[in-house]
Amino acid sequence: MKVYISIDMEGVAGIATRDQITRGGHGYPSAQELMTAEANAAVAGAFAGGATAVTINDSHGTMDNLIPSDLDPRARLVLGKPKLQCMAAGVSPDDDVALFIGYHAPAGGPGVLAHTFSAYFTEVRLNGIAASEADVNLMQLSAAGVPLGLVTGDDVTCALVGDRMPGVRTVEVKRALGWSAADSMSPSVACAAIRAASEATVSAAAGLRIPAVPEVLDLEIDLPTLAAADLAQFIPGVRRTGPFTVAATLPNPDTVVGFIVVVYQLTANSMTEHLALVNRR
Repeated sequence: MKVYISIDMEGVAGIATRDQITRGGHGYPSAQELMTAEANAAVAGAFAGGATAVTINDSHGTMDNLIPSDLDPRARLVLGKPKLQCMAAGVSPDDDVALFIGYHAPAGGPGVLAHTFSAYFTEVRLNGIAASEADVNLMQLSAAGVPLGLVTGDDVTCALVGDRMPGVRTVEVKRALGWSAADSMSPSVACAAIRAASEATVSAAAGLRIPAVPEVLDLEIDLPTLAAADLAQFIPGVRRTGPFTVAATLPNPDTVVGFIVVVYQLTANSMTEHLALVNRR
């Protein structure tokens, strides 16, 4: 029984502010510890549920946030960026089930630190529906033939999973009180809940279904500046559907992720110049 885990940071218990999730922030080192603890809880639960191998992909920001020396030694760690499959890097058709730990709500709506792949994107839509990272990453799993069994995060995230991903177990570790405010479980209580849910999910993995990947993948991204949209429009196949919006019809989930990553990099470049202009004295 092989288990794949993708772990983000914004949906971890005890985390609610940008300072905590950004390298260099005063709260970042303790957030690394909280993230690593939830990773270990998921790994321990997976082995208790019958796993023989676990791979965990560090999926937050720079993708080197977990503390390797503190990670359960039974797990293999995928870290660093860029990775071709981004938050789903390391998943294999040999995996029997996947778990998403520390996930968050999509851009354009409520939820703790809600965004979709980039804080620069005001909304990302797939086939006309606002998409979360979990939605996109689930398509990558489905393309590999791997079912998703568990998602953990805030109440908004868990409610969306319940609506969009029938049969997927959730663990709500905090309630959103705003974009950077939360009512959180104690981290130790959250870890116990994640461990129990991981064990139950892995032990029942054979009964999970794999949703079909949509035949058409129309992606739209709302960008923060005209300059960002101008740059993204240079990508072959891109359509400009509004002053701040670019769109593309893509052949598979991996190209959806690749498009998002490239547009993010172009947007980051344009924002450097934009912020220099905004902050001039």
